[in-house]
Amino acid sequence: MDDLRSALDQHMDQMADLVQKLSSELRSGLRPAYDNFIGFFHAIDWREPWLMGLLGFHFLLLIVTIISRKHTNFQMFLFLLALSGVYFAERLNKVLSENWRTFASQNYFDPHGLFLSVLWSGPLLVIAMIILVSLCTRNLIFFHFWSLLCFIFCQVCCLFLILQVNTLLSLCYLIVKWKRAELRHRARVSHKKED
Repeated sequence: MDDLRSALDQHMDQMADLVQKLSSELRSGLRPAYDNFIGFFHAIDWREPWLMGLLGFHFLLLIVTIISRKHTNFQMFLFLLALSGVYFAERLNKVLSENWRTFASQNYFDPHGLFLSVLWSGPLLVIAMIILVSLCTRNLIFFHFWSLLCFIFCQVCCLFLILQVNTLLSLCYLIVKWKRAELRHRARVSHKKED
């Protein structure tokens, strides 16, 4: 009995150590992501009219999505519209990077499309996920078999969208790193000019 009790205590101590290590890694792992998000947030001039219009567009699309949740055909149209917006984001980024001087104060459109991915594709993917969840949960009430298939498809799509959001966060980190390097380079160049 004592052997069993000591083995159980050792196992519990081992599990407590694992949980403590995991929680400390999670706490330390979220801080750099938060710092990168804040850096990305401060690198953007949010007072630019086109950015306010873009945010207004996403807000309006979200409101329309929520209001029209009982209209399946319109929801499918919105879903395809959102996904086509994500699909054409690369081409849109190319066009905007060539013409940014006509509407923006600085070039936000890097060759990898990070800025557009975060502020264009990210909200569209979230709206697409909301539409998927709405359609699948509504269908779950009426048609059990097809709803189950739709629910499984919804879960796979949500997993895919979560991976996309993770990719967007990684890209956010890279743009902050790039912007910091650019600022350091500008500081060195101006420092050399002063000498």
